Amino acid sequence: MALDPETFEALIDTVRRFVAERLRPLEGAVEEADAIPADVLQEMRDMGLFGLSIAEEYGGLGLTMLEEAKVAIELGRTTPAFRSTFGTNVGIGSQGLVMAGNDAQKSAWLPKIASGEIITSFALTEPDIGSDSGAVKTRAVFDGQSYRLSGTKRYITNADKADLFTVMARTGDDPGARGVSAFLVPRDLAGVSIGEPEKKMGQKGAKVADVNFDDVIVPAENRLGAEGEGFKIAMRVLDRGRLHIAAVCVGVAERLIADCVAYATERKQFGKPIAEHQLIQAMIADSKTESLVARALVLETAAAKDAGKDVVMESAAAKYYASEMVGRVADRAVQIFGGAGYIADYGIERLYRDVRLFRIYEGTSQIQQIIIARETIKRGG
Repeated sequence: MALDPETFEALIDTVRRFVAERLRPLEGAVEEADAIPADVLQEMRDMGLFGLSIAEEYGGLGLTMLEEAKVAIELGRTTPAFRSTFGTNVGIGSQGLVMAGNDAQKSAWLPKIASGEIITSFALTEPDIGSDSGAVKTRAVFDGQSYRLSGTKRYITNADKADLFTVMARTGDDPGARGVSAFLVPRDLAGVSIGEPEKKMGQKGAKVADVNFDDVIVPAENRLGAEGEGFKIAMRVLDRGRLHIAAVCVGVAERLIADCVAYATERKQFGKPIAEHQLIQAMIADSKTESLVARALVLETAAAKDAGKDVVMESAAAKYYASEMVGRVADRAVQIFGGAGYIADYGIERLYRDVRLFRIYEGTSQIQQIIIARETIKRGG
């Protein structure tokens, strides 16, 4: 159920001020330290950001997809690492439980996820399994009472601080996606170990690492859904997550455009502000037009999802277009800033590096193209 308009506008205003007054001034420090300050994390918990998508009965805000997308756009106006801190709790780390969990599982975990007491993570990718996610090799063998889980997951967001993993593992002998099941795996189970965080191109402060499962005994009651339903659960989770990421891309693009306009109206060349030069105006116009298109697609698709419509294709299209769009906007921003855009002082080069990941995670642009084509053909055009 949607929040009443007054309450939602108050939330948006609070998030907008938090981003502008609290988070943006910390961007450089987060980049340098590769960490989010503990006091900022607590402020996020207090604001309810860890429970945006979780129902009110479990302590969350229970936002609709449209409301969540609008909040994500606001959060996109600062370094993506801040959103990533609670993003797995809002998205891929919790939504398998929200969509497929039973009442006991939801009651046990969702209140702590919504409050930020525990951090969640989504463990699908493996060392040699990325886009072909139905081919996972991590295996869970049922011994009559529990599952014995063994394998390695790679590039897992928030693995360094996660308390609960949603893990996709192969059960039984069915080939491909039919043999994949989903499990809730607490970090403190014997045999779970976390690798060193990877050094990355961008999004400093948001860590990814390997997660290793060495004959981990997972209680049967921790399985999400029936055996063999894991791949379907993962795809439903990713469909939703793609809309959220697309909304963040819109927010980053809007921030970059605002920064470009501010710089171009102050920077003078040939006796006048560069904003008055037509080739600069063309780059600003292209960026603004593309960001408006992405915003419209994201919000329209989010509203359709809330109405119960099938948005598999539209979500893929939103993620594909928005993630590619923000890459183009970031590239133009570096060009508009010129040499200053290549220097760390202005933060443009940081965002240029940050947004590159959007075209890869939660399904590469090429995977989105496959989904869009497949769904379009299935629908007959």
